Amino acid sequence: MKFSRRHFLETAGIATAFTLAQPGSVIAQSKDSKLPEPIAKLKSRKAEAKPITTSEREQRMEQARQLMAENKLDAIMITGGTSLVYFTNIRWWMSERLFAIIVPAKGNPFYVCPAFEEDRAREQIASGPGGNNAEVRTWNEDESPYQRIAEGLKERKLSAGTLGMEETVRYVFSEGLGKAAPGVRITSATPVTAGCRMIKSQHELQLMKLANEVTLAAYEAAYLSTKEGMTQNDFGAMVQAAHAQQGFPGGASIQVGENSALPHGSAKPQVIREGTILLMDGSCSVEGYESDISRTVVLGKPTDKMKQVFEIVHKAQSAALAAAKPGVQCQAVDAAARKVITDAGYGPDYKHFTHRLGHGIGMDGHEWPYLVRGNTQLLVPNMTFSDEPGIYIRGEFGVRLEDDMHITENGAELFTPQSPSLEQPFGKS
Repeated sequence: MKFSRRHFLETAGIATAFTLAQPGSVIAQSKDSKLPEPIAKLKSRKAEAKPITTSEREQRMEQARQLMAENKLDAIMITGGTSLVYFTNIRWWMSERLFAIIVPAKGNPFYVCPAFEEDRAREQIASGPGGNNAEVRTWNEDESPYQRIAEGLKERKLSAGTLGMEETVRYVFSEGLGKAAPGVRITSATPVTAGCRMIKSQHELQLMKLANEVTLAAYEAAYLSTKEGMTQNDFGAMVQAAHAQQGFPGGASIQVGENSALPHGSAKPQVIREGTILLMDGSCSVEGYESDISRTVVLGKPTDKMKQVFEIVHKAQSAALAAAKPGVQCQAVDAAARKVITDAGYGPDYKHFTHRLGHGIGMDGHEWPYLVRGNTQLLVPNMTFSDEPGIYIRGEFGVRLEDDMHITENGAELFTPQSPSLEQPFGKS
């Protein structure tokens, strides 16, 4: 699914803040603007989130160097984004001005930075593996940042080396470096960056488990606060408020009725009515680590067809979980879920289950690797994925169940309990 979870949360935050401020919004209905009781009862879990340490980032750098050697890369280049945070703890806004770290397989990294940003850069660099002694090569507005990189590579005898580009590096930056250092072979750094990031540490798994628990609790509190006549924005506001009550930023896209048959929904106004399906899909961020959960619920009594479709999707999610284990190809997990849905009459292929089964998840809501047909990559312990089968019947409704799972030594486990049924979506009366 091609959308930025982080961008969604940022824009949802603006929209929800507007919704909360409106006199007719669900949160502002009482004179004293109290939160609905199920949301107000939630407790902060902020103290449970322990930040990633500098020592952990140093270990990541060492792992990257080992992967560079295995993949015959002499260095990698990373610009602003989650990989930069992952390795360095630097959060840098992307613009046309190049800021980058070059990490050689041997020797110390160096940074290239706009000269007027050096103080800000060093402040952030000091919080990570670079400490206060990092090498920073600056460039003024009428100078070439690519020349600075070329000079750094030359000093390390890498003018004819192989440089891997992190996957989100802009083409203009790769092109500029290629012209400044024509002897350098530019290739993909994904075997290194994704190679590190797709295998989670126990600390990362703890943060992801917390993120998933927070989001599921937010969903349940919003569901228990639902009333007929609310809009999807009212419900979304409650989901965001429930995340905030627990101490973390989070939100969800809400789709009602026939709009739930569109996996990423519609922006048109929607009203929650008795007997209509509501599909929520969202996440939160805990120390930079994402959750991604979908729940399908009904206000009131579901139809027999809704219950039947829910049961099929539930079985498909369980089949995928059972199939996921070390040594199994990514595509086999997708196939296990898709077979259940096809055998139940909602195939073939992508007819009603219109997207892949799942995606890797960590610091990005969607990251390597992907559970999709054609991906022969083998699963290994501590990989993390969404497990999100769905059946979408255009003009009627859709059902998706999504929990995040991690691969164990012998199989796979979900971070959160599965949704038992449409009547008891959170397992309680």
